[in-house]
Amino acid sequence: MSNPKFGPGGNGAWFKAEGGKSTLQAPGWLQSKGLDAYEFEAGRGIVTGDTVLAQIGSKAREHGILMSLHTQYFISLSSVEEEKRLKSIDYIQQSLHAAELLGADTVVIHSGSAGKISREEAMRLSCDTLAKLMECIGDTGIRLGIETMGKQNQLGTLDEVIEQCKVDPHFHPVVDFGHLNARACGGEFPDCDSYRRVFDRVASALGDGYARTMHCHFSKIEYTGAGEKKHLTFADETFGPAFEPLMEAIVKDDLSPRIICESDDTMAEDALAMKQYWKSINERNR
Repeated sequence: MSNPKFGPGGNGAWFKAEGGKSTLQAPGWLQSKGLDAYEFEAGRGIVTGDTVLAQIGSKAREHGILMSLHTQYFISLSSVEEEKRLKSIDYIQQSLHAAELLGADTVVIHSGSAGKISREEAMRLSCDTLAKLMECIGDTGIRLGIETMGKQNQLGTLDEVIEQCKVDPHFHPVVDFGHLNARACGGEFPDCDSYRRVFDRVASALGDGYARTMHCHFSKIEYTGAGEKKHLTFADETFGPAFEPLMEAIVKDDLSPRIICESDDTMAEDALAMKQYWKSINERNR
């Protein structure tokens, strides 16, 4: 039977409205709501000290919350400047240290961008950076997740992420369904089968294990011709994608992904909406 896990990326309005002031409180609060995952947001840098990170990790274990960490947004795997690429390796190593303290099993890394160079050259540079990263860190036991991205000028199509993941078995695709929908200017996920094809593509290219327990991001995202503009909430009725067909795909193919919701300040309640819908499908299928 499929056994997906659901949780928010960071702390939203619901958590704060109920007295949440520190991420130390988040694991217990998430458990009380019926959620089981949490992504620690370090996109703007790791500013939390080691002692507190370890305390958060302890609370997560106590409350059965699976942890992941989002690395710094300013990482540039494909910069034409070697110094920036080497600094990016540094940032990822800092993130891995923080992840170990948190007890996180996955760190999420942005794919890079093409900028003024060709996508082929950007991919070459990014794969070279990832290879150098592995030379530095070896086997940490933590999954290195490469995220699909939402803007047209960024690396991060599904095929590009799969190619980056082929650099080393430690790299895993992190599929952000909202990003893929935004860079396609909508309509990418109209039904259950469109979601199933993503998991099938990952399984075919990297192996079934990479697909069945894939780390995923989900939110509705406003887009323009250039791709992603901003994250929205599930209340939005203009932009997609819809989460219900994804839950149907998970049940139909007996998948157990972890889905981190990145809605705009409603990430916990929207994560819970996904979990409740998944549970209702499971109950109907018994």
